[in-house]
Amino acid sequence: MFQCTGYAAQTAETPLAPFRFERREPGPTDVEIEILYCGVCHSDLHQVRNEWQNTLYPCVPGHEIVGRVTRVGDEVSDLKAGDLAAVGCMVDSCRECESCREGLEQYCQPGFTATYNGPEQGTGANTFGGYSSHIMVERHFVLRVPQGLDLAGVAPLLCAGITTYSPLKRWGAGPGKKVGIVGLGGLGHMGVKLAHAMGARVVLFTTSPGKEADAKRLGADEVVISKDPDAMAAQAESFDLIVDTVAAEHDINAYLALLKRDCTLVQVGAPEKPLPVEVFSVIWRRRNFAGSLIGGIAETQEMLDFCGEHGITADIEMIPIDQIETAYTRMLKSDVKYRFVIDMASLPKAA
Repeated sequence: MFQCTGYAAQTAETPLAPFRFERREPGPTDVEIEILYCGVCHSDLHQVRNEWQNTLYPCVPGHEIVGRVTRVGDEVSDLKAGDLAAVGCMVDSCRECESCREGLEQYCQPGFTATYNGPEQGTGANTFGGYSSHIMVERHFVLRVPQGLDLAGVAPLLCAGITTYSPLKRWGAGPGKKVGIVGLGGLGHMGVKLAHAMGARVVLFTTSPGKEADAKRLGADEVVISKDPDAMAAQAESFDLIVDTVAAEHDINAYLALLKRDCTLVQVGAPEKPLPVEVFSVIWRRRNFAGSLIGGIAETQEMLDFCGEHGITADIEMIPIDQIETAYTRMLKSDVKYRFVIDMASLPKAA
């Protein structure tokens, strides 16, 4: 075992604070990474405050990790000390179920091991995430970072990027397709960038007229204010795909009505309460209402390579780690464009 420093929540009520803990020494197929940057996801806040009622304390959040390899196990031949590497939302899975065999580890039937808040395969132990100096990860779950991209801007790709890339790819966003992105936050701004790079006509739906210029800067061809009934009606039955990134209560049927026959709305935002679906919204045009969860490891690498080819990173605001509680407060107010990223050089050397 070796000593690491990090930031942890000890209870749902206490702020994150410096924390010292141990990680395992590298096994034959392990990769040790010194963490340079870690993105701040809304799920980090849910977890540290136990809003999903499943948090294991102490909790070291963080699953948008970019860093540099420091050590590798004896059986790792394709990574070496000094290489850039990344880790997303998963650090293990059963490797044996149908989903894992198909490269869909995020749908592992026994359940994947999350980068933080476990449970670890075999032991059930807690896992500690990227708000820390180092992480030890099995090679299969370590990703390569394309050259030439801003490393801090790469970090949110490991969650926000793959969460939007996966449904866009699966449901065929591309030239000749009209794609809607609902919401312009951490997920939505990546959805706009990626759908644009795929060659689709991109329409951004927002409740905020003030976001129109920024949406077009990011790649939207058109912006629709969703509170305007006439503007929504003008889009009826015209979309091949809509990706909904909104995590608050909203009328999903208003967007289902915008789909062509046989086309799909994919929900990636996770509202606290169920979204009522009016059955005639789907019956009359044989529409599909689907969901999508991050992406498998191979697809996440594909997404990173795609972003490398197209020069895509997240729009970020860098913070030192001692500002994480302020960042959480601002995140609740949507006061960030569009993702906070922690400069891990700001982590105290001793905790």
